[in-house]
This record gives sequence, structure tokens and C-alpha cells, in this order.
Amino acid sequence: MSASAVSLVPLSTQLRERTRAAHERAETVPFITDLMHGRLDRAAYADLAAQQHGIYLALETSGATFRGVPRAEGLLHDELVRTPSIEADLGYLYGPRWAERIDVLPAAREYADRIGDTRGDLPRYAAHAYTRYLGDLSGGQAVKRLVQRHYGLGEAGTTFYTFTGIARPPVFKNHYRARLDQLGLSPPEVATAVAEAMLSFELATALFVALGERHAA
Repeated sequence: MSASAVSLVPLSTQLRERTRAAHERAETVPFITDLMHGRLDRAAYADLAAQQHGIYLALETSGATFRGVPRAEGLLHDELVRTPSIEADLGYLYGPRWAERIDVLPAAREYADRIGDTRGDLPRYAAHAYTRYLGDLSGGQAVKRLVQRHYGLGEAGTTFYTFTGIARPPVFKNHYRARLDQLGLSPPEVATAVAEAMLSFELATALFVALGERHAA
């Protein structure tokens, strides 16, 4: 496909299609499949939540830099903010002094640092917002059910996956994809966003591998 033809493909479609293989690699890392099949323990799930904290803090700190920027505001939704929910889950899983008890892996720090570097860079921020939030609204809902089933959790400890302000996730996801397509990115910016989304999945894969080294089935 020529560069001109690629430029006519909506951003959301390019993000979905061109990251498909990287997405599948991330989802099939043994740590994730073991966790979803109940072959690990609650400590492994708690550790995953601990690693996510810095990643979402970076994402939402970066997102805040776009407040008041008309071009970007379609991607900013209070209903998507996850950091308070992660902190509530960590308080349940680790206790009130959770910040002293979690052990953040270098792979998680690298991921968070990469997202932190997107402040003021809309194409790269959009890539990470797409990979994280739409993933949480999609596969994350199955993750919640499986974790609750296998590790004896209820709503407490899994609020990260509960979007109380989003009544119909499929409708919201379509709306969000439309907003991505309306950002008006130039062809070079679209290429930047796609490359960053692919990197996002690679960083997630590296994190899952590191968690697998810490938690054996």
C-alpha cells in the first residue's frame, strides 16, 4: 500500500491492524495465560496491579498536560482515569502501607518513563491512551471475571477494571475511536502514533515476561 493510501486509512484502524501481532504476543506471554487459568496465586495478581500503578500515573499525568487543548480534549475523559482505582486495589491487596510494600520492576519503570516522555506530544500520548484504555474496556473485563473466579476476589481488589461512569463500553469504545480519527494528525504524526503503539505492546510484553520470572506457575 502506498504512503498516500495509508494516510487515508483512519488512525483507529491503523492502530488496530498494525499492532495486531504485537498485541497477540503480549496476551500470550505465559505469565498472563497462567494468571488467567488460575495457575498462579493472589500475590501474582497483586504484583501485576503494583506494576500498573506507575504506568497509569504517568499516562494520566501526561494526559493532564492536554487539558484546554481543543485538538486533544476528545481523548480526555474522567471516566477513564484509573489511578485512584489502582490505589484502592493496592490498599486492599497490600494494606494501607502498600506504597512501602510493592516492588516495582525495572520493566515497569521503563514503561512508565516512556509514557512520561509523551507530555505535550499528542501522537505518542494518543498511542498509549489507545493501547491502555481500550484494552481495559475490552479484554480487561474478561480479566476481571477470571481473576475474581480463580483468586477469591470480589469487587474489592478489582476496581481497576470497573468503569462506573461508562454504562455501555462498546458504545464508548466506538466514540473513542471516532475521536482518535478526528485528531487531524498529519501522515508523519500518524506514523509516529502507530510506532509508539507497537512499542507500548512491546513494553507490556517485557513487563509480563519479568513478572513471569518472579511468579512461577
